[in-house]
Amino acid sequence: MHTTAQAGEPGAAERRRRELLEAADRVVLRDGPKASMNAIAAEAGITKPILYRHFGDKAGLYQALAVRHTDALLDSLRAALDAPAERRRRVEATLDTYLAAIEARPQVYRFLMHPAEDSQSTERGFDVGLHSAPLLRRLGEELAQVIGERVDLGPGGERTARIWGHGIVGMMHAAGDWWLGERPCGRAELVAGLTDLLWGRLATAGNRVDGPGF
Repeated sequence: MHTTAQAGEPGAAERRRRELLEAADRVVLRDGPKASMNAIAAEAGITKPILYRHFGDKAGLYQALAVRHTDALLDSLRAALDAPAERRRRVEATLDTYLAAIEARPQVYRFLMHPAEDSQSTERGFDVGLHSAPLLRRLGEELAQVIGERVDLGPGGERTARIWGHGIVGMMHAAGDWWLGERPCGRAELVAGLTDLLWGRLATAGNRVDGPGF
């Protein structure tokens, strides 16, 4: 006998949460950092208390959106790192993947990384910096793992991989933020410049014999 999933069942709850995140994405694409819980609730066709029931507050919603977008970005970065090309081309492709992602959805990037200019007057207590720092740390740790699995960095290699991972993420974030705001050059020129900066020891380090290579 066929039965319809009830609203309280885990599958239905997960689908509803996904629908709410999609509604939040639409508002963020439109409003950027000024996206409010009121606007997101209206877009989803629900009341603000119901939105709070799912995410708790704006910080909870932010965290859910950050995980959603970071997961997608990491998948794209891994694909670029593992593409069948020589190492420098893969470095360029990885940097370009990050920059292309923030260029394609600048409002999402600004929501995740920058507070609204009028944030002191609305939804007090939401500190974007408090929540974006873990996002960048996660990217750094993930990149460190990828580097450590692929590149032979000699004694202390795991520590060096973490230094490189967090350093590269910091560089990408700072340079990308500046570039997205000012557009002083084309994306290809920025990618080439950052690759030149990174190339150094990465050009001469060998692949790990037990890894997938880089």
